[in-house]
Amino acid sequence: MTPQSGESWAVVGGGLLGLTLALRLRQQGRSVTLFERASELGGLASAWRLGDVTWDRHYHVTLMSDLFLRELLRELGLEEEMQWVQTKTGFYTDGKLHSMSSSLEFLRFPPLGIISKARLAATILYASRIADWKRLENIPVDDWLRRWSGEKTFERIWLPLLRSKLGESYTQTSAAFIWATIARMYAARRSGLKREMFGYVPGGYRRILETFRRHLEASGVMLRLGTGVDTVGRPQDGPIELRLADGSGAFFDKVVLTVPAPVAAQLCPSLNDHEKKALQGVEYQGIVCASLLLKRPLAGFYITNITDSWVPFTAVIEASAFIDRSEFGGRTLVYLPRYLASDDPAFTTSDDEWQENFTSALFRMHPRLSVDDVLAFRVSRERFVYALPTLGYSTRLPPRLTSVPGLHIVNSAHIVNGTLNVNETVKLAHDAVGELLTPPRRPAGLMSVSP
Repeated sequence: MTPQSGESWAVVGGGLLGLTLALRLRQQGRSVTLFERASELGGLASAWRLGDVTWDRHYHVTLMSDLFLRELLRELGLEEEMQWVQTKTGFYTDGKLHSMSSSLEFLRFPPLGIISKARLAATILYASRIADWKRLENIPVDDWLRRWSGEKTFERIWLPLLRSKLGESYTQTSAAFIWATIARMYAARRSGLKREMFGYVPGGYRRILETFRRHLEASGVMLRLGTGVDTVGRPQDGPIELRLADGSGAFFDKVVLTVPAPVAAQLCPSLNDHEKKALQGVEYQGIVCASLLLKRPLAGFYITNITDSWVPFTAVIEASAFIDRSEFGGRTLVYLPRYLASDDPAFTTSDDEWQENFTSALFRMHPRLSVDDVLAFRVSRERFVYALPTLGYSTRLPPRLTSVPGLHIVNSAHIVNGTLNVNETVKLAHDAVGELLTPPRRPAGLMSVSP
């Protein structure tokens, strides 16, 4: 039986970060209520129905080196069921598809000469050995890559990939971005594994979230789904009040917001101007991600990186290249993502237009495909996916401990030395909970900058 502290906590946001924080706070004896505006848990990790298949709304993969996520899955009784697969990688450039799944295939890669390949390999190896990532924070990523890989490799390989992930915001992004990307690729090797393996839980995140929900309810966390929070404030000498979308109020000793930084600024009018400016200053990339259920497989690559500018999506993610196709009734599941600035007008483009643009490009890349092969098509839109690691980002972090007594803000903007993925999200919750439960050692009202 979990001991009671008498202290009531609210967690606002039912993504993996909010769920993990709620669980850890409850395990420390706090009374916890979790609020989620949507009718289901999961946030970016939620599942949906595509044709007659229920699977993840966005693509996710677990690496063997994702130790924080694997520990959470072990706690939920799911880690032992994970399926581990070695995957293949493709590269689409100059209208042709190339395999880049081995050292030999890299050496044969036609778009680059031997010197360019050597510099590209040296760049990746050098980045993987950098320990002090902070020294990269004030170096533009394009300057750093040009210096180490050369102009030709940058223009042919790095620039298209940066634009596909960051748009023109790559010019404000630091070299810490590429360091974090490469660091995750090499995490398995640093831990002693010969190669990185990709894993998934049978049933996908639908099953993970269903298990997590039961685990939270059994531990005593109260879940309030379909309950939006409109404002958060604290009357003088009183508890924190959550003003709910239905007009009612709920009161707690402590509150943790896990919503995106600009949303947190809107919800909390009592924050001081410095805090609001920090929250509103976080630049986010969003995503339009199409899910397709196809009759036939594509090329067998889990991910196909794309450098040709005419292709309207970032990459081709053939999930069924490493997830058993029986999960999809023997069909092929493909994701076509496109990353956009959070205020990009393309978010208002209709599903029919996205389907026309995306499928026509996919058919051009894979001429064997036709309209008849598309069994289902669905589009997900999210404006706040990950915070851009702009120059000097860690020095301008939004506060986790705010000037409103008892109010904390923890979200993905606080991931400063990693890429956004589920493992980093679970790690953020793990790192933050100790701070949440530690009494502040400073007068309320001062700015806290906690990485």
